[in-house]
This record gives sequence, C-alpha cells and structure tokens, in this order.
Amino acid sequence: EVQLVESGGGLVQAGGSLRLSCAASGFSFDDYYIGWFRQAPGKEREGVSCVSGSNTFTHYEDSVKGRFTIARDNTKNTVTLQMNNLKPEDTAVYYCAVPLAGNSFSCSSGTGFHYWGKGTLVTVSS
Repeated sequence: EVQLVESGGGLVQAGGSLRLSCAASGFSFDDYYIGWFRQAPGKEREGVSCVSGSNTFTHYEDSVKGRFTIARDNTKNTVTLQMNNLKPEDTAVYYCAVPLAGNSFSCSSGTGFHYWGKGTLVTVSS
C-alpha cells in the first residue's frame, strides 16, 4: 500500500523558514518523481516543486523559485521541501504526491499524480 506522510508544517512569521518532509512507503521510491503541491483556503490546488527519482531533475513554480529547495534521500524514502523567506501568500496545506506508473503527469497542475498524503498546514503571518 502506497503511503505518503507529510510533516513539518506550522505557524511562522513572514521572512521565516520551515522544512517540510514527506515520508513514503509501499512503492519503489527511487523510480518515481515526487511532487509538492499546496492548496490555500478558497483556492485551487497548485504545484510547488517536483524532483525526479534519481534526484537529477527539479522543477519549481515561479512563485517559489529562489526561496524553496526540494531534495530527496532515496536511502530514507523521504523528500524534503526547505522553505525560506516565507510570505503570507505561502499559507496553505502542503501535500506530497506520486504519479501513477506509466502515466504522464504535470508538476504544475498535479494531473497524473495518483497517490497523495493528507497534507500539513503552513501558516505564514504578516
């Protein structure tokens, strides 16, 4: 059974930092991209960042480039999202997800990502 568990969310002031983690199990971890997505209250889900299975390719949405860093540890089946210089508009529930084998997917929209964690809440106060 595929499981994804996010942790590390919390309340932080604008300009602060948080480090999110996604612990994965139930699949061949280093064969798959992992994506981070977020959904703010009243808004649609949006992509944040993706990393390839081999850790050689990363993608960032323009809104987080230069502030967020994605990394994976294939020995521990974890993916982290280091978030620096946080802004109030980063407030959202953050989810990690993995695409279905053989399907095309989008790191921006989340299309094709089949397995999702339950999310962790990040709140950035101004």
